Amino acid sequence: MDEKTFKARTKKLAVNIINQVDKLPDTRSVNAIANQLVRSGTSIGANYRAACRAKSTPDMINKLKIVEEESDETMYWLEILVEAGLIPREQIKDIYNETNEILAMTIASIKTLRNRKNQSSISNRKS
Repeated sequence: MDEKTFKARTKKLAVNIINQVDKLPDTRSVNAIANQLVRSGTSIGANYRAACRAKSTPDMINKLKIVEEESDETMYWLEILVEAGLIPREQIKDIYNETNEILAMTIASIKTLRNRKNQSSISNRKS
């Protein structure tokens, strides 16, 4: 997937999370979870954009690790909403699945970058 498409997907995810959170009941516990969910869910795209501006491969890997962590955390908060009985699973299924796909693609990108970096260092040693 190209950078432009991935940026659009992460931004759309953030907007969908914001819209979903605004539909949640207004209770103390939901508000605490909602704040965490909005923070982590919007951070995915922001950190991916930062990764796109990385100065080096190791810098990009580090920034993508943050995307990985924020994606995983977002999934955690969605799971908490469901498991606490605060929202039906069906209501957040699409958001959860999209977050999971973004997480998987991010992990794959990190592995690719690490392999490329390792191959480059092996080639440099042989020269």
